[in-house]
Amino acid sequence: MSSPKLTVHHLQIGQGERIPWLLEELNIPYKLENYKRSPLLSPPELKAKHPTGASPVLEDHTDPSNPVSIAESSAICEYIIYKHANGRLALPPSHKNYSDYLYWFHFANGTLQPGLFRKAMTRMVGEDDPRYQANAARAANAVKHVNNRLLETGAWLAGDEFTAADVMTGWCFTTARKFVPIDLTEYKGILDWLKRIGERDAYRRAMNKGDPELDVDIGLSVEGPPVVEAFQKAYAPKK
Repeated sequence: MSSPKLTVHHLQIGQGERIPWLLEELNIPYKLENYKRSPLLSPPELKAKHPTGASPVLEDHTDPSNPVSIAESSAICEYIIYKHANGRLALPPSHKNYSDYLYWFHFANGTLQPGLFRKAMTRMVGEDDPRYQANAARAANAVKHVNNRLLETGAWLAGDEFTAADVMTGWCFTTARKFVPIDLTEYKGILDWLKRIGERDAYRRAMNKGDPELDVDIGLSVEGPPVVEAFQKAYAPKK
């Protein structure tokens, strides 16, 4: 089989960091193209890579007769795992924790991330508004749900094994806090899990390549990184 010829298009300070991390864990070679936000969303050259203007985007030229371009971080993760990694970092249906893996892999983009960003964006109506309060409560419940799971396993989201479910979820509690602040003081399960993530060489290599200006250790800390100023202003409560 030909060596993978992959290019990752990554909007910095974004969920696209999942893809270099996954590839580093799998020891699969890739080319990384980084893009700065302009000022919040993708610059024109990245928007041109996909009809939705999405990030990340993966281009696969392994088979020149059938080049592939795919967006959506969860879809890209599954594509890489099953196309180029023989299923590594996923659990097969025969595994006792298969349902846990499947659930937590999809929980990141299905519930957790949307809930956190709905909370951030409805802040503009005011924190006393029932719409904000409802979204804040749902987001808090999702965070608590993750914490309880990690306290239960004492290791990783799918159980004893590190999987792509952890890759999908990691950014929600690290770099995503530059948009949605979360104080993790009360979440020992998540903090211990972040410590384990920070000890992974693949994670640090990926972050150094994709977002070298970010302080990885602040992203893994209790308080988290400072919020992106432009995002904070855009969704500040309206007077």
